[in-house]
Amino acid sequence: MPTQKPIKHYLQFSDLTLEEYEYVIERAHLIKRKFKNYEIYHPLIDRTLVMVFEKNSTRTRLSFEAGMHQLGGAAIYLNTRDSQLGRGEPVEDAGQVMSRMCDIIMVRTFGQDIIERFAAHSRVPVINGLTNEHHPCQVFADIFTYYEHRGSITGKTVAWVGDANNMLYSWLQAAEVFGFHVNVSTPKGYDMDMSLVSTDRFTFFDNPSDACEGAHLVNTDVWTSMGYEEENAARLKAFDGWIVDSAKMARAAPDALFMHCLPAHRGEEVSADVIDGPQSVVWDEAENRLHIQKALIEYLLLGRIDTQ
Repeated sequence: MPTQKPIKHYLQFSDLTLEEYEYVIERAHLIKRKFKNYEIYHPLIDRTLVMVFEKNSTRTRLSFEAGMHQLGGAAIYLNTRDSQLGRGEPVEDAGQVMSRMCDIIMVRTFGQDIIERFAAHSRVPVINGLTNEHHPCQVFADIFTYYEHRGSITGKTVAWVGDANNMLYSWLQAAEVFGFHVNVSTPKGYDMDMSLVSTDRFTFFDNPSDACEGAHLVNTDVWTSMGYEEENAARLKAFDGWIVDSAKMARAAPDALFMHCLPAHRGEEVSADVIDGPQSVVWDEAENRLHIQKALIEYLLLGRIDTQ
């Protein structure tokens, strides 16, 4: 029998090395070019992706499902409300069963511990489509987008203005891998959980405008993430002043980009003139979830392949 290669999961941004990231970025450029030129590229014929959703999604479902089809494979959508997971089946058992029937699994859930337990019992690669603590696919797409518009992000400064959420923690892991710095500004009472921070490549600013000073990329997210809806009124009050507006962008580098993982609330975390303005790359950023995840799936299933 052939020797089975070790399973590689993608559960948080630190799971890949810089060399691996650079390889997958190169593949994403090639795969995106093929997509734009209507070139058929089916390296994953007869491979199946199972997508397990416990949290709602637009971009994650569409990018993974469309991406797997475009690679020649199939994608199956499972919502926990419609599966045995929603009726109390242990996560460990679900990992055992699902991984015997497919080639790769994406999970979008609440606690990071859930996806860690699932992956520990899976026979196939597992990808984090979002947890409360990490959102590695989105930050990977963001970095790919920066590469497209400005080149390498190494040595640059990224400003994070807003909630200390899963996006921020993935950005901090990315800073350690790629060698850039993060300026962080969160309101009092919504500080970073330092148990999720494993780098010193950040500086905290009480004033969100100061965090944007000289930044090459300004980034934010909604003030109330999924699962925290009951806190919405309190958050709207606490986050007053943390909107990314034209005044804050004016303090960033002249060629700074603006990013937002979407969905966005114009007039709350970002002003309309910024998200719809010339420095915004949010639509490229959203589209690039498709291309970077296709390259990631290819890498996790096939390893390094010759350029095609």
